[in-house]
Amino acid sequence: MDKYEINDKTVALYSMNNKTRVYEENQNFIVNQPASEIMEDSCSYFGSSLEGRKKGTNSLIGVTYKAPIIVEESRNMIFFPTTSPRLKNCSWLRSNKIKSYYYKNNHLVVEFKNGDKILLNSSYDMINNQVLRATRLESILRDRKLEEQVK
Repeated sequence: MDKYEINDKTVALYSMNNKTRVYEENQNFIVNQPASEIMEDSCSYFGSSLEGRKKGTNSLIGVTYKAPIIVEESRNMIFFPTTSPRLKNCSWLRSNKIKSYYYKNNHLVVEFKNGDKILLNSSYDMINNQVLRATRLESILRDRKLEEQVK
């Protein structure tokens, strides 16, 4: 596959330099496209640029470095990078699809709610911090929606 758009079933984009292993709820496959390009194209598909989404995150939670990204707001599609997004090995994980993360054999294992697991060369604290940032972003969006319903 040469092109991919993030959708409701997307769980993770695992970077393989110029290719990406896409994890969806019921399958995974390789796309001949870098993860960063998939993120950029998907943000554009939903009406913004990756840079615009980063600015939005900054205005909502004050984070600029390794910021979680709202790919699509109404479906709670929030992804966070596993490293600096400028690096080719940056993978993107969907925060509300993660079940747990833990160390096993000197690797960090991220387990998703569908049972899929990926190994990352990241620290537990870094992934935990990213999950907390994404959760904070999701909470702010949820609170805004609730406030609008009350009006």
